[in-house]
Amino acid sequence: MYLGMQSRLFDKCPVAALTVSMILGIIIAHYVSLPITILPVLAGMVVVALLLYKFANAQSVAILVCCLLLGMCVMQHHQQTTNQPQTETRLDRSRNFFLQQREQLLQRFNDSGLDGDAYAVVAAMSLGDKSALTRDVKSAYSVSGASHVLALSGLHLGIIYMLLSLFLPRRRWPALSQLLMILVVWAFVLLVGMPVSAVRSAVMLTIYGVLSIGRRNKMSVNVLAFTAFLMLMWNPAWLFDVGFQMSFMAVWAILLFVPLFTSVFSDQYYMEHPWVAKVWGMVAVSIAAQLGVAPLIAYYFGQFSTCFLLTNFLVVPAAFIILCLSIAVLLFPPLAYLLLYIVNGLNASLNTIATFPGASIGNLHPTILQVVLIYVLIVCCYLLIERIKPIMGWTPWR
Repeated sequence: MYLGMQSRLFDKCPVAALTVSMILGIIIAHYVSLPITILPVLAGMVVVALLLYKFANAQSVAILVCCLLLGMCVMQHHQQTTNQPQTETRLDRSRNFFLQQREQLLQRFNDSGLDGDAYAVVAAMSLGDKSALTRDVKSAYSVSGASHVLALSGLHLGIIYMLLSLFLPRRRWPALSQLLMILVVWAFVLLVGMPVSAVRSAVMLTIYGVLSIGRRNKMSVNVLAFTAFLMLMWNPAWLFDVGFQMSFMAVWAILLFVPLFTSVFSDQYYMEHPWVAKVWGMVAVSIAAQLGVAPLIAYYFGQFSTCFLLTNFLVVPAAFIILCLSIAVLLFPPLAYLLLYIVNGLNASLNTIATFPGASIGNLHPTILQVVLIYVLIVCCYLLIERIKPIMGWTPWR
């Protein structure tokens, strides 16, 4: 599907263009009081887009306008419904049931001997309960650049998805295995209270599972954009949620910049070593994710962690071990002592990193316009590197 975009970025990612148009519509409807109902205008524009089938460029513009009006219509409907009395839906009842089960699991952590900061970290990492986190723990994780492991996101759901893939016969019954993994992932999302970042990860894993059955491209900017499109259709107010913004910007930057970073050293002989390749892959992912969320962190929290790379080498393996041990502790409570030892060690390490001179740059207060311009600069740098890749002889790293 060609949308008449001259930029290579939009040529390769048509769904992203549609989603951006929809986001602009949501923003307009959020900040501007619309005097008319948008739905009839949207219906008329859809008819116009269909009539322009012989004019590709004009139809592309019409489709983008349709998505813009769709975003305005969805936001307008959301604003109208939020002011009305809400009735409990089946989804609400299911979420309440799973939250009750979460309370029982949290009690089992308490009964197994976990307490204090160790319990708080385990509860946040495994079940999404941040109520026990103290200000000191939050500060240590924030300054060291590890606060993302306390928010359930793609890292946690990816670990669960990977563990499930090890035990289910994917080669023999691929469709059934993917269905079971998707159901377990969504059950976990309900269990942890459906935070926005976890919902985003679950939607992407669902699309990943469906596409993997047909052996299609399972992870791309188009998939990320389609995920955002679906979530904003369900609840356009998520666009203004900090977790939604940071989750999507982190994955967006990873999908764009990791292939560029890895292509720089693709021809080096030492990249043939599997451990070197894995370490460089983690470095590339960490830098790319930080590049995507750094402007938002500066805007919302007024700081930037300079030790994020060192921290990620600690917290990513630790998060995997803690999540696996948390599941094991629920089945075998005596393992809580091992989990307690690892979590306390992680907390001590992050406290030490947080005390490093210059571990965090504070007093950052960019405006919204400055944040937008930073992201425009990031996109321009990406397009420039894409253009000079053939000249420099950089090839994708496989």
